[in-house]
Formats: sequence, structure tokens, C-alpha cells
Amino acid sequence: MRILPVLLMGVLLPSHVFAAPENNQEKSVVPAAEYVATHDMVATTSAERIEHDIRKLAGFGTRHTLSDTKSETRGIGAARRWIEEEFKTISKGCKQELEVVTVSDIVRPDFRIPEDTEIVNVVAIQRGVTDPDRVVIMSGDIDSRISDVMNFTDDSPGANDNASGMAGTMEAARVMCQHEFAGTVVYAGLSGEEQGLFGGKILAEYAIENGWKVKAILNNDMIGNIEGVDGVIDNSTARVFSEGTLVDETAEEARYRRFRGGEVDSASRNLARYVDKMADLFIPNLDVMMIYRLDRFGRGGHHRPFNDFRIPGVRIMETHENYNRQHQDLRVEDGIEYGDVVEGVDFDYAAKLTSLNIATLANLAAAPPFPSNVKVEGAVQPDTTLSWDQAIGDEAANLAGYKVYWRLTDQSQWQWSKFVGNVDNYTLKGVVIDNYLFGVASVSKDGAESAVVFPGYSGSFGE
Repeated sequence: MRILPVLLMGVLLPSHVFAAPENNQEKSVVPAAEYVATHDMVATTSAERIEHDIRKLAGFGTRHTLSDTKSETRGIGAARRWIEEEFKTISKGCKQELEVVTVSDIVRPDFRIPEDTEIVNVVAIQRGVTDPDRVVIMSGDIDSRISDVMNFTDDSPGANDNASGMAGTMEAARVMCQHEFAGTVVYAGLSGEEQGLFGGKILAEYAIENGWKVKAILNNDMIGNIEGVDGVIDNSTARVFSEGTLVDETAEEARYRRFRGGEVDSASRNLARYVDKMADLFIPNLDVMMIYRLDRFGRGGHHRPFNDFRIPGVRIMETHENYNRQHQDLRVEDGIEYGDVVEGVDFDYAAKLTSLNIATLANLAAAPPFPSNVKVEGAVQPDTTLSWDQAIGDEAANLAGYKVYWRLTDQSQWQWSKFVGNVDNYTLKGVVIDNYLFGVASVSKDGAESAVVFPGYSGSFGE
């Protein structure tokens, strides 16, 4: 019997949503509905601990990249050594020990670097138990600045920009190291952001040299301000910025994308959709605004160097910025207070955005290997077939199977999905390829999913 499309609340739903067509599906265990450990991690995220760390970082006076590196109480050297020791202290109480390292390089004179300068990142690594080469990263920035980007002597507390992101990264390490994950989680404090995004470039190169298969970087840059310069006070939304087409897309790849789509389905953009989904599932009273742009208009952040190497990355931050509180000398003019001080940070909001990161990292790390070599076929046919390389071996020990996703081409979020089992292809009956966009995610036995992988060059999360 033919099952006709059904009109529900004004939306024409494909017939397969209600039908159960025959497919090449093996019998497999249906995964849990969600990764339930996420709720515990979100609940244990502490605004008080984040406040302590923000106050400590702001208390170093300045953390400018060119500031004092010898003092034990002032400057970027003191700040990064404290972060390193704090990561080591955190590790002592972990279910799974953290490996704490510094990743550094010398940056030669540049536009904002007047002389040879060592850029030092502080990194804590929580190794995965079954798939340790697969990596997800959360980062915050160590350095700060005031009005003159070259002023490395005057006070620059950088409480929101970006002690908030750095404190959130440290809190994520405290919470998540009480759990084990299939993949590796990296908590990174990056330096040199204000002088040219140098810390991100150095860590991205280190990741590649060490064989890390980085599936995502969540760059947290300003996650603590709720009072916008536009007069809006808002603690219930956050922005996620993501790049569309690859910056180094070849002519061949551009032609492929032109005829098959993918302008809004890069790996970074599907990572942004994933962050939005985590907010909907696990973070009460938080709505994510997906911004289809690399960063704020004409500006950049520490996810960009990773994107340059085709590593998926997004920027997570507050919705309403206050420009009186960022990149400003500490002063009062015409009754207006300028400067990035602790009093401008809402610690509960910073904790909320930190918990969003934790939910995202935990689910990505707990997921099985991401689908690779995803393809879609169905031109001039009534059905659409998706195929992918089926994960095998110890890395796939937690794999329950795969879920196919699809949506109308003008929709920002995935609308329909179907768990299809532990197979390497699936045919959606009655779904015409011309009218939808498609993707595939892997699902663990305990309900954690990978991000959705769009077919072809633009959607790949790397092999």
C-alpha cells in the first residue's frame, strides 16, 4: 500500500517518517535515548569556582603577551605558571589523570610583535580510553590588552576578555576528568591571541605533528558579560560563530560544492548545529544563536588558525557585548566607567556557557568514531541512498550504529533523523535528493552521538 505524504501543522512531511520501508539494516542494539551522564556534569559546574579563577587571573595586573615573564605575581609568565599548576592540582583529584604540558614557539617580529617573543600555551590532556587519537579541544585565552595593543605595562585585568573563557576551560577540566571518554579531551590555555592568534596556530601545528585527529575546537572568548552596550541585559542566550566554505577550497572542491551543495554544511557549521542541539537537550534556559560567519564582523578569534588547517572549530561567546569593557584603558569619562574588570562579569552566566561546552565536549568525546567517506546518491531517482565507511576494531568498541539526518534546504537545523543500525549504507525511500540536505552521525551504545557529517569535501571532519 502506498503511504501518502502527511500534512502536519502546515508542514509537508515525507512519507517515510511514518512508513517503515524495507532496507539493508542489520539487527543491532538500539542505543540509549541520550548520554545521561551529561546531566551530572552540567549540574556540577560551579559558578563559585569560575569566579575564583577569574579573580585570580585578573589579579595578575596584566597578562599582555609582551608583559613580564619572570615575576611570580604580575604578568603573563606568572599567569601561565599558575594555570599550569592549577591543572596539575586538578589532575590529582581526577578519575582519569590529566597530562599537563606547555606547547610553545618563538614568534619572530610581526605587526604586533616588536621582537622575538616566546608564545607559551598551557595544555591539559585527558586521554581517551578506546580511541585516544580522536581529539576534541576547549580553549580559552590567557593574554589580555587595553586600548593600545602594544601597551604591556599598564593594568589590563581582562576579566571577561578572556579570564572568563580561561576559567571556564579550567572548570571543564575539573568536571570532566571525573569521567572517562572514548576519545581524548584537551583543555587549552592559548597565548598571543590579541597580538595575532599565535597561540592557536602553534597548538594546531602541534596537534598535526603529534597525529591528533582533531574533530572540534570550541574557542571560548568572552563568556561572562550579560549587559550589552546596546542596553540589553540577557543571560539566556549565547552566540556560536562558524565558518562556511573552506578557506583553501580548491577549484575541484568548489565545483563539487556548486553542483551538490555544502555552502552551509561545513564541518564547522555542523559543529555549531551540534552545540545548539546540546543547549536544547541539556542546558536549561539557554538558547543558542548560530551566526553564519567566521567571527564578529571583520574580526577573528583563536578558532581561525584551526580552520586554516581544515580543523572544525567554532567560537562560543556572549550575545550582547559591552565595548566599554573590552580593550579599554581603566578610566572614567563623562560618568562612564571603562575597563574589563571583575565587576563586569556575571559568574552564573559564565558557568552556564561553560556547562554548554562541557555537554558538547562530553558527547563528542563519548561518541564512536565519526562517519568517514560519507556519500549521497539519488539523482533522477525517487529514493536517496547514503553510504559511509563502517568503523571497526577497538576504536569502535562503543559503536551501536549510525543515524541518518535530513532537512529542507532552507532550514538551519536538522529536522528528521532515523537510527539505521550498524551498517555502511541506507536508502531513504520516497525522499527525493533534490529537495533535502543529508548527513550521517555515529551513535554510541550509551546514547552519545557524533556531529552530523555532510557528504563530500565540505562536510568532512577529517579521516
